[in-house]
Amino acid sequence: MRGAFAGSISAAVSVAAHAAGDGMAPTESSVVLLVLACAAVGAVSATTLADRHATWFLAASLALGQVIGHTALTVGAVNHHGSQLSPAMVAAHAVAVGVATVLILAGERGCTLAVAALSRIIPLLRPPLPVVACAAVCVPTSPPTLARWLLVGSSIGTRGPPHPA
Repeated sequence: MRGAFAGSISAAVSVAAHAAGDGMAPTESSVVLLVLACAAVGAVSATTLADRHATWFLAASLALGQVIGHTALTVGAVNHHGSQLSPAMVAAHAVAVGVATVLILAGERGCTLAVAALSRIIPLLRPPLPVVACAAVCVPTSPPTLARWLLVGSSIGTRGPPHPA
C-alpha cells in the first residue's frame, strides 16, 4: 500500500505542479519518464524496511519522488521552463509531502485495524466445521506366512547388544 500510494502521489503532485507552473500538459515522452520514475520510487519505498523511522523515510521518498517526477517532466518537455524554485512552490511541495505522509500512514494503520477486526468477527459469523477423524485400523485377514518367514530369515542371529564375556 505504501509503495503504490507513494508512487502515485508523487506522480500526481508532479503533474499538478508542472501544469500550474507553465500551464502546459505534459508530452507523451515526459509522461513515460514520469511513470517509470514514480514506479521506481514506489518500489523502493515499498520494499525498504524502515521500521523505526518509517515516517521520515516515507516523507523523504515522497519528496524525492516529487523532485524526480518534476525532473522527468522537465526533461521530456518540448520547451524547458527551468527550475524556478519560488518559496511558494517549495512550501506547496512541503505541505503536499506532509499531508501525503500523514494520509498514507493513517491508511496503513486503518487497514491493519480493519483486518484485525475482520479476523475476530469472521470466525464468530461462521464457526469452523467439526473435523470428523476416524482412527484407521488395519487388521490382516490372513497371516502373511511367506513375508514373515522372509523377514525373519533375512536377519542373522538375534538382534540386540552382545552378551558380556
